[in-house]
Amino acid sequence: MGLYLLDYGAGNVQSLANSLSALGRKFKWIKSPADFAHATSLIFPGVGAFETAIAHLASRGLLEPLREYILSGRPYFGICIGMQVLFESSAEAESKGLGIIPCPIERFSDDDKAVPHMGWNAADLISASDDAEGVDTASYYYFVHSYCAKYTPETHPDAMRWVHSTTQYGHEVFVSSVRRGNVFATQFHPEKSGKAGLALLDEWLRKPEAAHTHAPAAPLVARPPAPKHRLTKRIVACMDVRANDQGDLVVTKGDQYDVREKGTTTAEAAGAVRNLGKPVALAARYYAAGADELCLLNITSFRHSPLQDQPMLAVVRAAAECVFVPLTIGGGIKDTVDPDGTKRSALEVAGTYFRAGADKVSIGSEAVYAVERLREGGQSDGTGAIETIVHVYGKQAVVVSIDPRRAYVDPTVYDGPYKSELVYGLPDGPENERGKAWWYQCTVSGGREARPLSAVELAKGVERLGAGEILVNSIDRDGTGLGFDLALVELIKKSVRIPVVASSGAGAAQHFVDVFTRTDVEAALAAGIFHREEVGIAEVKERIRDAGINVRDH
Repeated sequence: MGLYLLDYGAGNVQSLANSLSALGRKFKWIKSPADFAHATSLIFPGVGAFETAIAHLASRGLLEPLREYILSGRPYFGICIGMQVLFESSAEAESKGLGIIPCPIERFSDDDKAVPHMGWNAADLISASDDAEGVDTASYYYFVHSYCAKYTPETHPDAMRWVHSTTQYGHEVFVSSVRRGNVFATQFHPEKSGKAGLALLDEWLRKPEAAHTHAPAAPLVARPPAPKHRLTKRIVACMDVRANDQGDLVVTKGDQYDVREKGTTTAEAAGAVRNLGKPVALAARYYAAGADELCLLNITSFRHSPLQDQPMLAVVRAAAECVFVPLTIGGGIKDTVDPDGTKRSALEVAGTYFRAGADKVSIGSEAVYAVERLREGGQSDGTGAIETIVHVYGKQAVVVSIDPRRAYVDPTVYDGPYKSELVYGLPDGPENERGKAWWYQCTVSGGREARPLSAVELAKGVERLGAGEILVNSIDRDGTGLGFDLALVELIKKSVRIPVVASSGAGAAQHFVDVFTRTDVEAALAAGIFHREEVGIAEVKERIRDAGINVRDH
């Protein structure tokens, strides 16, 4: 079979390549317009901004050959952007799509939900069929997008004849897959949807090519919104990666960000970097255990140039080959200068990690500096790390990790700029918090330097700059096992309209239930308790499910 993959020049296409390799499938890349003539089946995976995708396809002379390929009747499988380009246009940009499906792509409303739509959701088939093209209504698939084709049979009947499945997010029902003639495409990412996604890919690949060329038009079915969508809460396993004193990359975990061993009786171990395992092995273990996402944070290895940090790049490549859920990479995603004077932009650094297999990049200290500049100047010039990466790869590709520390004040006299953000210790709360008040002050450099900026200011600022998700850490709770700082998490969640991940302090499965029942965060992250096997991911999910919270099955 002449299976080809189309890489339009941006986004993480390596994830799909890894999935196909894991399924034992051989393929070739579309490298020039002439390659379309040799393809008997084509997959177009895309992550990123609609405008950038269309511009890159056009600049490389691939847009019209892509249209001609699809109209030729040969099998086509589009993923995310690979589905959206089939439509007329996108509200994301002024660029026109291929116009094969006569309907526009629109932005989600954020009136009742966070945007982007990020996480695991269901796909409901329009009609029952023995041949559902691998879409399983009992499974969850991974979505990450701010724009969608809304399911509107009343106003776009011709376009809705293409719809294979729909999904609900908030009170909006949108098109999650299309199928007609030779075209099959999904808004979700099967290559990042674990076993369910691999099964879908495998079914499509196993069929004879002739079976992909004559799918009938779909019926028009009314789909009023259900009382509640089925987006699950996400459990994220995080690994802090750094070189130990022998130069080997290990997963470590700190207490208030200190990763050195303390109180040991062995001279060699005293003061050594805490070693909790090898990053790729742990990533594979967490994927097998049912983690919904993985995060690899490089906490020390960017002293010279992130693009010369070949060991960490190798870790990302190796992890991406055995992990089929989203992978976030953090550490050193900023403008840098190589030892030889060569300038490297944050966009170039991020692109290198995306091509290695990352799906999102996490930005920390650079986000603080960017918001401080924004506060001083009133507007951004568009050249910062967040803006440039978002422009090319889409806002869903950028996570901002904030590291606040409590700044205690006397509530009877404090009249500073953060008076409206003060949090007060509860009478029945931890004894050391009772009668106290504080605001959350941002830090940089791994918590070592405080900045005159509040966590709320930072969250609002990075949302304005275009970030798609916020990871809320707590220096005060890190490594304590006392549970998430619910006041901090809720404060940030109420300040923004993008997804928020709670982090720091988890010590028991119940702590995940607490953060999901007492705040509206979309995800919760843990590290040490998973590394030390004090609590398992399956145990966490079982406790969450028992509490009546929707979570993806292992």
